Amino acid sequence: MDSSIIHIYGENWCGDCRRAKALLEARDVPFRWHDTSKDSEARDFVSRARPGDERIPLVVFPDGSILVEPTNAELLAKLGPTA
Repeated sequence: MDSSIIHIYGENWCGDCRRAKALLEARDVPFRWHDTSKDSEARDFVSRARPGDERIPLVVFPDGSILVEPTNAELLAKLGPTA
């Protein structure tokens, strides 16, 4: 996994996943999308990252921190004032 960008794990049907992606796209924040419905490695990552709690979206930041089902306000707070 490229640790220099944000990674979003989720599925296309997920409204929260689409919202998180749209927020990052609107602010030109680079990220990589991992569709857990099509990618077994992505699905396994979510299972390992949050055993017993496989809620999506799971957003992984370059510093290794993780937000689960973040609101726009939580994403913006984590991104900081430059986003």
